[in-house]
Amino acid sequence: MDFNGTDFNVRLRTIRIRDLLVACIIGFIIAVIIAAIFPIGKDDNVVVLPFAIFIVLFFIWALRGTTGLSENFSKIREEDNRKEIIYIFLINLLFAFIIVAIFSNLDIFYGSLYPDYVPIMGMTPNSYDPYTFFVEVLSSIIFAPIIEELIFRGILFNRLKIRIGIIAAMIISSAIFAIGHEFGGIISAFLFGMCMCVIYLKTDNILMSMSIHFLNNLVAVFLETSNLDLYLFQMPMAPITLLVSVISGVLIILYIYRNVKKLTA
Repeated sequence: MDFNGTDFNVRLRTIRIRDLLVACIIGFIIAVIIAAIFPIGKDDNVVVLPFAIFIVLFFIWALRGTTGLSENFSKIREEDNRKEIIYIFLINLLFAFIIVAIFSNLDIFYGSLYPDYVPIMGMTPNSYDPYTFFVEVLSSIIFAPIIEELIFRGILFNRLKIRIGIIAAMIISSAIFAIGHEFGGIISAFLFGMCMCVIYLKTDNILMSMSIHFLNNLVAVFLETSNLDLYLFQMPMAPITLLVSVISGVLIILYIYRNVKKLTA
């Protein structure tokens, strides 16, 4: 990375992939040691949270002494940018329901024809203890939007586009981003990553993609922890949810196509 540059956006683009890999290795080792010394839980979050904190500290160190972050915040509040944030957030959130909506509608259809049919989804209400809920909020709503945008858009996309071009960099960085998600959400995560690359490329403002990512995770966690998402996949909402998801998918593809065409013209 180049510490000579004092602009926040410029410095971010100079952080190399190998710098990130070294930080990830060190962070993982520290997280494992902490988890071994203080076994406060039984799930992977015992390792994930210390790791996430270390990665945030790495970026604070890498971006120290830069200016321009306040200008990035002020641009988020501009009317056109606010509208685009909300639009991208909505179409991606609604499309994320598509896999569950497809199988839920199949369950409803076959269940009406065959009384002994065993549902594929078998959806049941979620229950969270206070510790699990706190960790879910902290990791999904706070750390994930910050860390994932800095890593996949701020570093990976920026470095790849220099070597292989914008379109290939968008596809590869978004594919790697999607791999880290559940199987049913890989497609929606890939398209979400593509949208984040587009908005970041258009604005050169990582806070734009972070804002969308934050809203997406905030609403997703709320729906999941409140079990309101179950209502969307039962009659009479299930067919409507599927239709809205399909329309949202078309809108996402159109958004990506039109903007990539402009940005690479």
